Amino acid sequence: MAESVESLFSLKGKTALITGGYKSIGFAITEVLAAAGADVVIAARKVEACIEAARRIKGEYGVDALGLGLDIRNTSQVDDAIGSIVQKYGKLDIVVNNAGVEGSLKPFVKMTDEEVDNVMDLNFGGTFKVCRAAARVMIGQKSGKIINVSSIAGKKALYVMAEYCASKAAVTQFTRVIALELARYGIQANTLCPGFFYTDMTASEFARPEVEKVTVSKIPVGYIAQVHDLKTAALYLATCPNYVTGTEVYVDGGCSI
Repeated sequence: MAESVESLFSLKGKTALITGGYKSIGFAITEVLAAAGADVVIAARKVEACIEAARRIKGEYGVDALGLGLDIRNTSQVDDAIGSIVQKYGKLDIVVNNAGVEGSLKPFVKMTDEEVDNVMDLNFGGTFKVCRAAARVMIGQKSGKIINVSSIAGKKALYVMAEYCASKAAVTQFTRVIALELARYGIQANTLCPGFFYTDMTASEFARPEVEKVTVSKIPVGYIAQVHDLKTAALYLATCPNYVTGTEVYVDGGCSI
């Protein structure tokens, strides 16, 4: 019997961890995974925001949802969080590494060591730590999907964003490597690469008409996206066949071409 579209994209019985999943792009991803039936764990440093987001998800979609306080830069916190998820749900099927920071928005010659280290430690280092802890669980399961949220900035040079571009390029290449290492265990790792989106992080910049105008001029489809435009791409990577691994999905209005 042919599979239905609903069954192809169903996540019922699955457990997903989304870092930074309480707002903007992270919450949009959390919503679509919950809508597909997954139980979700929302983790970030702002624990109260995560708990409130989990309450909203549980009420709206009827799945189990948990909010956790987590600093992804801290190895022991990451290991403890993954352990608590496995203890509660018995497994970890999907990890979405979305937590990140934009950067200092200044010429690289004026960036301090601390500013560079902060961006690299959170955007790449945190992603590395979560992937490492999650992969140890998934290897035992012989299954799992890792979705690392990178950016078009990992491919395209952006003015006054040297440390951010470098951190996202690191995430993209790192994902290729772990996809290679984890394929033998039935684990897929892929990268979701947003382009220019209206988010909490970009709101102040795009509120300036001159910045918005210049940005739109760089986008072939002619507009800046909303976070809901990422939902179907995230769902695809969470449900895609095992044969899809080590690749990047760009949701960027054509900027990458």
